[in-house]
Amino acid sequence: MKTKFYIVSGMSGAGKSQALKIFEDLGFVCVDNMPLQMTGDFIDICLKNPEKYKNVAMSIDARAGKSISSIVDILEILKSKKIDYRIIFFNADKNVLIKRYSETRRKHPLGKSVAEGIELERKIIDKIFAIADEVIDTSNMTIGELKDRISKFTKTVAKKESLSVSAVSFGYKYGIPSDADIVFDVRFITNPNYVHELKFKTGCDKAVKNYIKKQKEFLSFFNIFSKLIEKTLPGYIKEGKSYLTIAIGCTGGRHRSVFTAEELAAFLKNKGYKVNVSHRDILRGK
Repeated sequence: MKTKFYIVSGMSGAGKSQALKIFEDLGFVCVDNMPLQMTGDFIDICLKNPEKYKNVAMSIDARAGKSISSIVDILEILKSKKIDYRIIFFNADKNVLIKRYSETRRKHPLGKSVAEGIELERKIIDKIFAIADEVIDTSNMTIGELKDRISKFTKTVAKKESLSVSAVSFGYKYGIPSDADIVFDVRFITNPNYVHELKFKTGCDKAVKNYIKKQKEFLSFFNIFSKLIEKTLPGYIKEGKSYLTIAIGCTGGRHRSVFTAEELAAFLKNKGYKVNVSHRDILRGK
């Protein structure tokens, strides 16, 4: 199994950090700003464990200073060891970079004013820009477009595991979870709370599960609901989203929402997604 090695470089503020996150989502082992003198040893480690280091992305930027000229030596090592490598350079318009620094209120890593830092940085990393296999200008690019560009260049597709899904049950009487991306209301289901022998049980108990499963309304709803979620998840992955919280609510957050969240989590896990299920209000009202 041959190791694929990507060198990620470019202007500070042009999206290198976001690019490394995308590489991670695509299953790459990522290393940020490794001292260049250690790169040779790292390459040997990759070759000794090709299964783990099948796809590698390493960032090199102006923080390396004068040692950045040793990029030539690194490429020679990669060639001599017959490692397939590519260089991706991330760029952006000067005014866009200045605006991004202004929005984040960060100083330029070279310790100059932002404008001066950008000019100095371009001179330092010009050697890498000149030999890049791909130059990506992120001036007007969304994260989704960036992910699509990197995916096409590397010929890799984000795995389902790159999206972490949280299925959270809650009670409307205690408020909607503030971190919810998607909210579904299951209060249309007949409430087990008004059945004496079920009142003090939860949606994790077999008796409550059976009670809800017998309702035609729930079966019809869940069939549509689960397929809708399954249909939308690939879009979230494509747009670069790493975390998605699906909040499911009923009145008190102990019966209907709990059972539905558990069913959804099981459904998505069966489809290959990484899912965490939690019940925010299950212990309230006891």
